[in-house]
Amino acid sequence: MTNFINGLLHFKRGSWEMLASVLIALGVFMLMQPFVLSLFTYSFIITLVGTVMFIIVSHFPE
Repeated sequence: MTNFINGLLHFKRGSWEMLASVLIALGVFMLMQPFVLSLFTYSFIITLVGTVMFIIVSHFPE
């Protein structure tokens, strides 16, 4: 866990890519759930933020 946090603090690609992937998965989950309308409302924004974050982070050093 400390390697993950250190990777985030030092802008390492692996940790940020994992966070972006989690955001994308969370956004897709929010999009597909039928119970809470507010989660559905923000699902596109969360997925979009995760996707843009993944594109930016892919340029970080290893």
